[in-house]
Amino acid sequence: MKILILNGPNLNLQGRRDPEIYGSRTFESFFEELKTRFPGVQLDYFQSNHEGVLIDTVQQADGHYDGIVLNAGGYTHTSVALRDAVAAVSLPVVEVHISSILAREGFRHTSLLAPVAKGSIMGFGLDSYRLGVEALLNPIA
Repeated sequence: MKILILNGPNLNLQGRRDPEIYGSRTFESFFEELKTRFPGVQLDYFQSNHEGVLIDTVQQADGHYDGIVLNAGGYTHTSVALRDAVAAVSLPVVEVHISSILAREGFRHTSLLAPVAKGSIMGFGLDSYRLGVEALLNPIA
């Protein structure tokens, strides 16, 4: 199985940005641990701060991956175009967030991705990504 982990804007700052919310561990160090935890799975990782690049990456993943674990960052709440890309591809996309978007500012409470994602996982820190991978590996009917 091949799974793409796709991170949106500002997630390149993981470990430095608001550590009281997102923790102090870098995503790169966590990703190495994640690959070790799932040795039979090809996990690839990509991050971009640019909406169009994220859209292109979702579209290009279709047919090359078995699923996407997507943390769209702030685009979760604003990008109709990214939502449409997720809806257009045939592979399952699991939306993840490090913090609980429902426990944050009001403008973060709405996810444009949730209605077109296979599911949403939030609030478990970086472990949200592990749960997202497991959701793709063990689909519920």
